[in-house]
Amino acid sequence: MYTNEQLQTLIENYLAQTEFPAEPELLYAPIAYSLSGGGKRLRPMLVLLAHAVFADNVQQALPAAGAVEVFHNFTLLHDDIMDNAAIRRGKPSVFARWGQNVAILSGDAMLIYAYRLLCGLPADKLPQVLATFDDMALEVCEGQQYDMDFEKKQKVSVVEYMHMIELKTSALLAGSVLIGALLGGASENDCRKLRRFAIELGLAFQLQDDLLDSYGDERLGKAIGGDILEGKKTYLMVTAMSRADEATRNELRSLLADSKMPAERKIAAVKAIYNRLDVPHLTEQQIELRFERALAQLETLSADPARTAPLREFAAGLMGRNK
Repeated sequence: MYTNEQLQTLIENYLAQTEFPAEPELLYAPIAYSLSGGGKRLRPMLVLLAHAVFADNVQQALPAAGAVEVFHNFTLLHDDIMDNAAIRRGKPSVFARWGQNVAILSGDAMLIYAYRLLCGLPADKLPQVLATFDDMALEVCEGQQYDMDFEKKQKVSVVEYMHMIELKTSALLAGSVLIGALLGGASENDCRKLRRFAIELGLAFQLQDDLLDSYGDERLGKAIGGDILEGKKTYLMVTAMSRADEATRNELRSLLADSKMPAERKIAAVKAIYNRLDVPHLTEQQIELRFERALAQLETLSADPARTAPLREFAAGLMGRNK
């Protein structure tokens, strides 16, 4: 069996050895730039880890791991256009460096290339993997659309928000583990349990990201309070709105709409309302619940617990835990 560090190295080497044509440069250079930008490699790691629960020939799953990573980076290119984002992973985004048209077309090419990588999988596994990949890709698009809809929607419930992040964030994690498990020969029952594991882990991961944006440390790589300044409907905001009385809801709306208020003051004022409504604690409870649900699914798999241990370790590391 491979260690998690060895799997990470396999992924990095596989992506580094992926060669793109030199011409046309403005199509392929942004793709190479995007894939060399680092990141957690979370999704390809989940492909390989899920595969390794059921099989030892992990090299067989590398094309699928590469495909989900290329697909993920394709979505980031288009997300940055929609968000008008100048920075991605501490560097200029493709959109900022090359412009909107290049980011659109290079992103399109990445999507096509992801499917090309999938064609390198065993023929007997390909129909199931393609169907899973297609479902995953459509769910991610649905989640993105709901997220965009929320920007214009006056009231978003906690249930609506959780459904949105299940599609936008968890679906890609679920697709990754399903593809890895299918390639490893997992049973339908184990695939279903792994999918639930990934859904719950994705929810916990996104809620933690929401919490850290307002209550984290700037050493994490982004300024604290960005979601508040952008007026994003995060779990913290929708929870606050659902718990607040009408006067407090109006206060929140007024704060978010005030474009002249200094950033630090606005962030502090919104967080004071969050604290008053016990929102940070409630968010932490929800993160814990989702994480424990994810781990519980691993306990029910038919595989030897020793084979699921790396997946558990990776999930814990993703959440910044030692269990």
